[in-house]
Amino acid sequence: MADYGLLIDYEYCSGCQSCEVACKEEHDFPVGKWGIRVFDEGPWLKNDDPDEVGPDFNWNKIAIPTDLCDLCAERVAAHREPSCVHHCLAACMKFGTVEELAADLKCKPKQVLWVPTNLEL
Repeated sequence: MADYGLLIDYEYCSGCQSCEVACKEEHDFPVGKWGIRVFDEGPWLKNDDPDEVGPDFNWNKIAIPTDLCDLCAERVAAHREPSCVHHCLAACMKFGTVEELAADLKCKPKQVLWVPTNLEL
C-alpha cells in the first residue's frame, strides 16, 4: 500500500487553528495534547532599512503534526480526508500519497511534506 502524508503550505496558513480544534474534537484529545499544533514564528523585523517606506515584519504560522497524528486513519478508511485537511479554512493542507505530494512540493517553496512513521492506512 502507498505511503500517505500531509503537505502543508506555510505561505498561506493564516494561523486560524481550525486544524488543531478539528483534530482535538475528532480524537477527543485531553487538554495539553494535540495531533497537530499551530506555532508562531515571529514577529521579527526583516528589514530595518531607513530608506524603506515602513518596517517589514516576518510572522509565520506553522502547523506541525505531532506523534499522536495517525492521519485520521478511521476517516481515511471511510474515504474521507483527515479532519485537519477537511476543516482547514485557508485550504493550505493536502492529503495524499507521498508520491503525489512530493510532485506538488517540487512546484512551490515554503511547504513541508509530513509523513508519519509506522502507519498503515
